Amino acid sequence: MTMLRQMIQGGMPVCAPLVLDPMMAKLAEQAGFKALYLGGGATGYRKVHLEANLSLTEMCQAGLDVRTVTELPLILDAAAGWGDAMHIHRTMGMTEAAGFAAIEIEDQILPKRAHHHAGIEHMVPLEAMVDKIREAVTVRRNPETLIIGRSNGVRASDMDDALRRGEAYRKAGADVILLSPRNQEEVRQVAESLGGPLMLLLRSGGVANFDMNLADLGALGYCILVDPATPLTAAYEAMRAVYTEMADGFSLTSRPVEDWGRLQDEMHDTIGLERLLEVERRTVEEG
Repeated sequence: MTMLRQMIQGGMPVCAPLVLDPMMAKLAEQAGFKALYLGGGATGYRKVHLEANLSLTEMCQAGLDVRTVTELPLILDAAAGWGDAMHIHRTMGMTEAAGFAAIEIEDQILPKRAHHHAGIEHMVPLEAMVDKIREAVTVRRNPETLIIGRSNGVRASDMDDALRRGEAYRKAGADVILLSPRNQEEVRQVAESLGGPLMLLLRSGGVANFDMNLADLGALGYCILVDPATPLTAAYEAMRAVYTEMADGFSLTSRPVEDWGRLQDEMHDTIGLERLLEVERRTVEEG
C-alpha cells in the first residue's frame, strides 16, 4: 500500500472523492481513484442530520468499515477535532487506530452550529487552534499520518486572517494546509502566500469551477483535491427517482426488466460474491 505522504510528493494532486461506506469505496477504487475522503458534512446528511451531531466513535467506525474492503488511503474529516488540545489525545489515538491516512482539523467552535451549512462560521481564536495542532503532532504515533490544518477564515473573516492562520498552523506542525479559496484569483493568492503542500475542497463540477486543470493546481502546490459532496448528491437524486416511480403501483417501467438483473450482477462483482462462494465450495460445501 502506497502511503499518502509519499503520494502527495508526486507533483500532480492526489484526487480523493467522497466515500461514506464500503460500497462507495469499492466503486471509487474500481473507477481508478488512489485515495478516498470520509466527509463529515455528507455523513451528517446521510444520517438525515448534520455534521455537528456526529461523534468521533461513529466516524471511526465508518472508517473501519471502509478500510475493511480497501487499502486505499482514507482521509478523515474530523471537523473541529471533537474538543480542545486535551481532547485531541483521544481523537488522534482513535483516528490512527482506525487506520486513517490523514486527519483534517478545522478552526470552528465546539459544538459546531447548524449555521455552518449556511456559510456562517464561528471560529476559535488562532492560539486555541495552534494548541490543537501542536498537540496532534506531539501525540501522533505513526509519522506517516498526515495532519491537515484547516481554516475557514476566507469567508468567516477575511483572506488576510485566513493566510495568517494558515501560516500559524503550518508553524505548529500541520503537514498540509486547507483554506477555502472561492475563485481562481484566491486559489493563486493562497498558493503564492503560503506555498505547498496545500489541500483544496472542490464544489460540484470539480476543478472546472476554477477554470484550471490538475497540472495547474499541482504546480501551485495543491497536493490533495477533495470532492466532499457530489457522489452523495448524485445518489440522492437516483434513489429519489426510483422511490418516486415505485410508489406509483410498486412497478418500475422506466427501464427494461433485464437491466436490473445486469446491475445486480455488476454489484455482485463489486462486492466479490464469487470469491466468497468459492471459499464455501472449497470448505463447508465440498462436493
